[in-house]
Amino acid sequence: MKCEAIHCYDRGTVRFAVYPDGMDGPRVLAEVSEDALRDVLGASGGPESLLLACELNFPVLEEHVVRRFKEDPRRAIYLETRDLLFVR
Repeated sequence: MKCEAIHCYDRGTVRFAVYPDGMDGPRVLAEVSEDALRDVLGASGGPESLLLACELNFPVLEEHVVRRFKEDPRRAIYLETRDLLFVR
């Protein structure tokens, strides 16, 4: 799956889309903090580095989002450093 992501400077996040049931199902938007991308997923610079870290680690991010979406489809999904600590 291609990573659809944008940097949200004002929120300090990268917002990305996940399709838990494939392209025919719902599109779920989630956000991951810049800190999580830098501290855990290897981003080391500005917006392009944040987007690249999101893309390179998309399977891990997608897994977290799908799990949370299935727990409560109405809840906003925001991933922080603590959510990704055991990724590496």
